[in-house]
Amino acid sequence: MTIAASIFLLSGATLTLLAGIGILRFPDVFTRANAATKAAGLGIAFLLLGAGLWIGTWEAGIKLGLAAMLQFVTAPISGHVMGRAAYRSGAPLAPITHLDDLALQHEHQEAYRRDLDDTSI
Repeated sequence: MTIAASIFLLSGATLTLLAGIGILRFPDVFTRANAATKAAGLGIAFLLLGAGLWIGTWEAGIKLGLAAMLQFVTAPISGHVMGRAAYRSGAPLAPITHLDDLALQHEHQEAYRRDLDDTSI
């Protein structure tokens, strides 16, 4: 059990470290949000699993399992909301981004809103 707990703790710490480096080094808010939600989420889950194995009681396993489940549920939602807010506020894309899939949809929604505003007057 100690070896498995140590492996999970080391893996979780490594993934969390890589997520932190990604947040510092990635070029735009969208890739930073991805690093924060994917790598950090899995890293925290591994840390919680390793802590649960290290403690070794059912109570700790249930509590840490619930914390890991909440991490997996809330992290992607927060990353999506951050990315959506950044896109809507006009945050610039990284220079290496060649295709903006949301631009056409965003323009269509803005035109639809303008049409609704014009007809309601």
